Amino acid sequence: MVARGDLGMEIPVEKIFLAQKMMIYKCNLVGKPVVTATQMLESMIKSPRPTRAEATDVANTVLDGTDCVMLSGESAAGAYPEVAVKVMAKICIEAESSLDYGAIFKEMIRSTQLPMSPLESLASSAVRTANKAILSVVVPVLTTDSFDWAVSDEAPARHSLIYKGLIPILAEGSAKATDAESTEVILEAALKSATQKGLCQSGDAVDDSSLIFAY
Repeated sequence: MVARGDLGMEIPVEKIFLAQKMMIYKCNLVGKPVVTATQMLESMIKSPRPTRAEATDVANTVLDGTDCVMLSGESAAGAYPEVAVKVMAKICIEAESSLDYGAIFKEMIRSTQLPMSPLESLASSAVRTANKAILSVVVPVLTTDSFDWAVSDEAPARHSLIYKGLIPILAEGSAKATDAESTEVILEAALKSATQKGLCQSGDAVDDSSLIFAY
C-alpha cells in the first residue's frame, strides 16, 4: 500500500513521488500487488469534477505500474461518490491504453534476477508467446489446489481481482471430469466471457497450446 498521506508525515513532501515510484517498481519486480491511495481525487469530495492536476496524478500512478488506485473520502463521505468512481475508471482506462506493454515486459525480464522459478519462467513464456503471436487473450487455467491460498472454490476469483490485467473467472465443472474435460469447460467459459467483455472477437487468433497453461 502506497499511502501518500502517511508518507507525507514521514518524509519531505518533495520526495513522496520518488518513494511512490520506487515502491511500485519493486512490487512489480517481485509480482506483488500494489495499491496507491490518498487524495487521488480529493476535490471531488465537494465537486463533481476533479482538478486537472488530480486527473494527471491518477494517470501517472497507472503509468508507474500500480495495480490499484483507491478512493477514500471521495467515496466514503463525498457528495459525488458514484461520479468519482466513474471518473477514476475513465482515467485509468485511458492511461492503460497508452502503456507500451512490450517495453514493460522487456524491462521486467531485464531486471529479474536469475534463476527464475518454474512458474515465473512459464508466465514469461506465455507473455512472450502472446506478444509474438499477437494474441488477444491469455487464459491461465488454475485448479483449486494450484496454490496454498486457494482454500475454497471462490478464493482464486476473489484474490485475482487485485492484479492489473487479470480478469478472474470461476468456471463450474464436475469433480469426476478428467483434466482434459475440465480444461475444455474452462476455455469455453473464458472465451465466452472475454467476448462479452470485448477483449476478443470473432476472427481473433485462438490457439489452445498458446493460451492455456495449467499448473
